[in-house]
Amino acid sequence: MTCPACGVPVVAGYARCPKCHASLPRRLATNVEGGTAIEQPRRFPLATIVAVGVVGLGLILWLGLRHSSNNAPPTIVAAPAAQKPAASQPQQPALTPGATDTPVAPKGPSPDAIAADLRHTLDKQRLWSTVTVTGSRVEVRSSSCSDQAIQAPINSALHAFKTAGLTELRCVEQSGAVVFTREL
Repeated sequence: MTCPACGVPVVAGYARCPKCHASLPRRLATNVEGGTAIEQPRRFPLATIVAVGVVGLGLILWLGLRHSSNNAPPTIVAAPAAQKPAASQPQQPALTPGATDTPVAPKGPSPDAIAADLRHTLDKQRLWSTVTVTGSRVEVRSSSCSDQAIQAPINSALHAFKTAGLTELRCVEQSGAVVFTREL
């Protein structure tokens, strides 16, 4: 294409001539054949609406039911009806008034409850760890065993572990290396 004002050849696409800055005539758009883009008719996004509905229903159920198990009244289980002993079965000896057939609960705090309290205390101080009770030993597994900040919470829990009947506390790194052991 050439500029009608000055006659300089101009590449198509320019709005003005680069030499004289005269406006160039515009070509009318022609249909381009052979393209692959075809305008698709828009459809109703049913799958998106169903997915949003399922997520919303799940959220509502989760919010509604998450506390219901904590506030539920205790369930009462009825004892089976007493059966008359058959003639072939020997009768159980009667218990004396002072004897009981239920095991006696150990006195003192539960070792698992003390371990959970220690883990909670360590987590509050961002000394992430796991505290497990195995037999008569407590194991604190943490990458912070060599940190001095872990000593105070462990020292405050030692007496409680001792009263629960435990005999040893070990602090073990994540790699499995024992950093320190305390006899209770």
